[in-house]
Amino acid sequence: MKSIKLLVMLMAMVTASNAQNIVSSKFGKGIKIKAEDESFSMKFSTRIQNRYEGAFDLGETQTDYSDKIYLRRARLKFDGYAFSPKLVYKIEFDAVNGFILDAAVKWKIAPSFELWAGQTKLPGNRESVISSQKLQFVDRSMLNSRFTLDRDKGVQLRHKMKVGKVLVRSIVALSLGEGLNYKGSSNGHSYTGRVEVLPFGKFTNKGDYFASDLSREAKPKLALAATYEYNQKAQLSRGQKGSEISLGSDLGNLQADLMFKFNGISIMGEYAYRTVVNGETVSLNLLGDVDESYFTGSAVNLSMGYLFKNNWETAIRYTVISPESITRESDITEYTFGISRYVVGHNLKVQGDITYRQMAGENDSVLPRLQFEVSF
Repeated sequence: MKSIKLLVMLMAMVTASNAQNIVSSKFGKGIKIKAEDESFSMKFSTRIQNRYEGAFDLGETQTDYSDKIYLRRARLKFDGYAFSPKLVYKIEFDAVNGFILDAAVKWKIAPSFELWAGQTKLPGNRESVISSQKLQFVDRSMLNSRFTLDRDKGVQLRHKMKVGKVLVRSIVALSLGEGLNYKGSSNGHSYTGRVEVLPFGKFTNKGDYFASDLSREAKPKLALAATYEYNQKAQLSRGQKGSEISLGSDLGNLQADLMFKFNGISIMGEYAYRTVVNGETVSLNLLGDVDESYFTGSAVNLSMGYLFKNNWETAIRYTVISPESITRESDITEYTFGISRYVVGHNLKVQGDITYRQMAGENDSVLPRLQFEVSF
């Protein structure tokens, strides 16, 4: 709570002392401030997600239902430039859990090159890099929860170029490999590379990195991408996330994805695969049960939606999680149907979805969710 109060007080003080320098204040765009001498700028924005979540456990003899209402996300975000528009910063604070998510500086070192440094998202699967504010469903898929690279501390070099009408982006990252807000030492590092190809050129309003075709692309747009990460001596069961593990093996993560949009239609597909490249996947106790295990295996996530002209959208999603048998984790299949009403794009919306989940060795379940989101 002290951290939250400090951030809010800081925002209020800066806003009050620089009120004469506010350059814009529009719903969904945050509060923007620029110094009179243009030596820095800052935008403050905040957003909340309130959620209802239920679960029908479809047992053989009876059906049990449980539910809850809770604050899923509340974020405070500061970004802008310092000294020069070529030097950009970003700070994002998780007010629900009370810690920093992003704290990074981005330097445009040449027209086609950017150097990022600090804690931020690694260039992983598309669903992960899309902001949780800009999703097509109430939340990301199970592929993302099991296989995302998520955030890490390090440096990233980003490059873009055009070959005719084709846009090509490439990213390489060197990071600690231990995930969000890790403060200890690491015996290894993470090495990540990603390539994105947009054969028909840029999407409108960076539409390849928000869900749903809110821009209603007049011409077909397609983005294809692939990522590979090598994580040395991973100390968490899913690389940058998961439970602590003492095996110290090297993990390889392969991911591929696509995004297609045209005239209200949006299609996204993702594939993820994780394996132990060097070392042991599991350790067994004296009874022969799994004592520790990396989460290895593969996953597929496919989704499609259509945005009507009245800004209502229907969408479907199919997700399959297939862990390696050595981990003794259960296969999972999910079928999700979602409905969204975009009042002011992703800044003010209501979303609901219902998922039918099949998990090996467990009862099938039905999971309804409803969420209200507002972003200032």
